[in-house]
Amino acid sequence: MLASENFPTHHFKESIFKPYSTTSGDDLASVTPLTATAALVASTPSPADSTSAVAFEQASKMLATAANNNNNNNNNITSTKDDLSSFVASHPAAEFEGFIRACVDEIIKLAVFQGTNRSSKVVEWHEPAELRQLFDFQLREQGESQDKLRELLRETIRFSVKTGHPYFINQLYSGVDPYALVGQWLTDALNPSVYTYEVAPLFTLMEEQVLAEMRRIVGFPNGGQGDGIFCPGGSIANGYAISCARYRHSPESKKNGLFNAKPLIIFTSEDAHYSVEKLAMFMGFGSEHVRKIATNEVGKMRLSDLEEQVKQCLENGWQPLMVSATAGTTVLGAFDDLAGISELCKKYNMWMHVDAAWGGGALMSKKYRHLLSGIERADSVTWNPHKLLAASQQCSTFLTRHQQVLAQCHSTNATYLFQKDKFYDTSFDTGDKHIQCGRRADVFKFWFMWKAKGTQGLEAHVEKVFRMAEFFTAKVRERPGFELVLESPECTNISFWYVPPGLREMERNREFYDRLHKVAPKVKEGMIKKGSMMITYQPLRQLPNFFRLVLQNSCLEESDMVYFLDEIESLAQNL
Repeated sequence: MLASENFPTHHFKESIFKPYSTTSGDDLASVTPLTATAALVASTPSPADSTSAVAFEQASKMLATAANNNNNNNNNITSTKDDLSSFVASHPAAEFEGFIRACVDEIIKLAVFQGTNRSSKVVEWHEPAELRQLFDFQLREQGESQDKLRELLRETIRFSVKTGHPYFINQLYSGVDPYALVGQWLTDALNPSVYTYEVAPLFTLMEEQVLAEMRRIVGFPNGGQGDGIFCPGGSIANGYAISCARYRHSPESKKNGLFNAKPLIIFTSEDAHYSVEKLAMFMGFGSEHVRKIATNEVGKMRLSDLEEQVKQCLENGWQPLMVSATAGTTVLGAFDDLAGISELCKKYNMWMHVDAAWGGGALMSKKYRHLLSGIERADSVTWNPHKLLAASQQCSTFLTRHQQVLAQCHSTNATYLFQKDKFYDTSFDTGDKHIQCGRRADVFKFWFMWKAKGTQGLEAHVEKVFRMAEFFTAKVRERPGFELVLESPECTNISFWYVPPGLREMERNREFYDRLHKVAPKVKEGMIKKGSMMITYQPLRQLPNFFRLVLQNSCLEESDMVYFLDEIESLAQNL
């Protein structure tokens, strides 16, 4: 039995202090009101507890003072300078307007513009012990002055990595989109939680609109029929896919869990994001029930190995549950054969999920959406606008063609939040279908971007970064010492080695690859300590460390692509 089924339905006449009953003769008028005096008497500690009495008296005075100063919460709170260091109400009183404006000005000047200027450093690097000495991390009994807080703000910007810098090409996110930035600032100011229509009416309808359009772009039937949710990262979105797949196959698992059930098996690429395995472990499947499917020479899942492993599971008496395909793998940027995977899912009755967290942005482009051909057949999709579309973090979505599965799978009908006798249509209370309670309005920054640029603007953004990726790839091919890992990358990930002059005449043996393996880490160290750029590297199975450039910042130009190659070459000259 679900936990919520153990509790009676909450009606508006009930009180948590005294249940309303029409049969006992009681009514609400007979319930003694808990006045301020009664509450004070009931709460006052005994004289013997002098410590508690003093603490209580101090707290009462503080709250009384705050209430008097509040003056109907009209932003006219007055406090002495001494008061500011000991107690400040969490409210934007008029006296803080100057401080807020000054801080915002500092952020705009130092983080938004100076921090993203090509002439600035991407990072001012310090080792942990040194950084602890340079920055005041200490928390104290007394609050700091506003001048000190502004200094800390500036120092926070100074010692942080400028991920909006054009030369930050280190991860699958970068850039500072001005519209997304303003959108995120607004939602932080409004501080909504998107779970009921009554507390987030605008954002509830906005989510409905944006998710519907994203499903339409994916190609779900009937113009994008289905459901979806904004969630905190692609990893959680992939977890929603596992949860929904489990519920569709075994609805009783919502109540009984996985106990005494046939083992459920998840299949995914050996190059898939680690979140598929992590969320499977988190949800009780166990890592052994996540089968890694071999990839081919360009990083795509081998369908022959997928079908072979599905057959092995059936022979063992296990239940193939789902396939998590990838549209844009993290390292090589490979797109799995979604149409072929769909056929196997249909044949063996498996849920088909597509992790398009990275590559989903290509759907916005008529020129590049063919990379995700077959995604319209999926049961669910992860798509992160904060990646290829460059919205501010975090902005992640889970989309499904099944209209009711999220609510059926996750609802518990908590009566303190999702009352069914509200005065409005409670179908707009979306919170019961997701696993969080409080949830940020991540939709607004993306909606605001989309309104500003239009679908055509987002398409132009995607095509610009693909064009820069193609230019960079061509430059790598023609430049001495640079070698591609994949001759023809599919996405805007370009993986390559740089072979310094001292290694070029060596025989390609174990010693050569051991020495090549050390090049990327040393170059990375040099660029970070110099602050000139940030690009990541990694090994892959038997391959030695190689660089991975990832592009999603559409401010980059061909001259920047040449700069990246020049800087790597310069830093590696003496290796």
